[in-house]
Amino acid sequence: MIIRILLAILVLCFPSLAPAQTHNAERSVPGSREQVQLSFAPLVKKVSPAVVNIYTKRTVSKKAKHPFMDDPFFGQLFGNDAFGGRMRRQVESALGSGVIVEPDGLVVTNAHVIKGAEEITVVLTDGREFDARVALTDEPSDLALLRVNPKGEALPYASLKPSESLEVGDLVLAIGNPFGVGQTVTSGIVSALAQSSLDISDFNFFIQTDAAINPGNSGGPLVALDGGVVGINSAIYSRTGGSLGIGFAIPSEMVATVLAAEKMGQSGKRVVRPWLGVTAQRVTSDIASSMGLAKPGGALIAKLHSASPLKKAGLAVGDVVLSFNGKAIRDPSEMKFRMATVPLGQSAKLEAVRKGKKGMYEVKAMAPPDEPARQEKVLQGQHPLNGATIANLNPAVAVELGLGLEEEGVVVLKAPRRSYVGRVMDPGDILLEINGQKIGAVGDAEKALSAAATPEGWSLVMRSNGRVRRVLVR
Repeated sequence: MIIRILLAILVLCFPSLAPAQTHNAERSVPGSREQVQLSFAPLVKKVSPAVVNIYTKRTVSKKAKHPFMDDPFFGQLFGNDAFGGRMRRQVESALGSGVIVEPDGLVVTNAHVIKGAEEITVVLTDGREFDARVALTDEPSDLALLRVNPKGEALPYASLKPSESLEVGDLVLAIGNPFGVGQTVTSGIVSALAQSSLDISDFNFFIQTDAAINPGNSGGPLVALDGGVVGINSAIYSRTGGSLGIGFAIPSEMVATVLAAEKMGQSGKRVVRPWLGVTAQRVTSDIASSMGLAKPGGALIAKLHSASPLKKAGLAVGDVVLSFNGKAIRDPSEMKFRMATVPLGQSAKLEAVRKGKKGMYEVKAMAPPDEPARQEKVLQGQHPLNGATIANLNPAVAVELGLGLEEEGVVVLKAPRRSYVGRVMDPGDILLEINGQKIGAVGDAEKALSAAATPEGWSLVMRSNGRVRRVLVR
């Protein structure tokens, strides 16, 4: 009692000895055994049953190496390609991770995990195995959905949580099957949000974390501390194949668009998403200064398609988009990502600046128009393009082939590998001229190919990956 009285007197006489009362007062040294024993274990027990291991098999053809090539003398003398070698078919196995997001057996994983798979097996943590089929693959976002038949059995599942709720520094868990060693949990923090300086998918917009992610973790969930799935682990930055503490996850908002597409009956290898019809560039400090902006940021519109929903909303070349539905836009990748998460038919509000004046614009989410008519045509005849499938290039075709807004004309959709055209052209190549005749539509190509070859042969001018090249076929 006497000690307490003395302490009270000291505090009154020397206020600096009193505990600091700040907004961080809730942060303190653990004061009980229960606080010392705080653990992620309850969270892991809640989520990990919904995380699955994914095993795939596919058949590949490989060139068999001649036994002599294992001999140091012959290998050095003739090289590894000597003596030919027959093509042999082999079965390759691969592994990855996934997470069940619906009790009826819908699994989310990465598209690259199941690419080319002929057999897919999903294994739960309790040892149950199920054959799976691909419900939807969306290669641009590197996401895929698998369906398993639980045959009346109850399946655990996890729920999505908006990644917008995350802040840099928040704790997260990564769960998956690295290197096939079995389910593993790693923890870390959110290192960065809206990372877009990458080239992993068509939508370069990721959550960066330092939670250890290794090969085999792909497709597994990134989990917030309340158990919500905020992302799907997709890639790592590594020079050795191991984790360097820089991992990337696809935000849950993009996952939600793929789930919605599957419910609407979409299938194939691409989800139909809103189309912007715009070419934009990052706003640098010099551009910001010249336009009177306080700081760099936003997306500068460099080109608009005539059917662009931005143009219909009143935006023009030279405008800078600053925000999207109240979220600041840092660069064109973020604008593309934000629009991709808006359901078709709904509208989004964009804030843009034009000549120093800000304005609000309502942009409707629309699918890429399939106009003008694509007029797909399989070419046949005594000419070098025999067997190729061509079409008029329009926004829908350009999106399907991953081509830029500036491309127009006639595009090659298919070029059989075993044909001559398959050796000189690839899908996505654009026909510019045939024997000196300009090609602007499918009819132009058919007309030019119906004529006889010139004395020099067939002269083809095409654009491949942005480069123009000429091929002379004799």
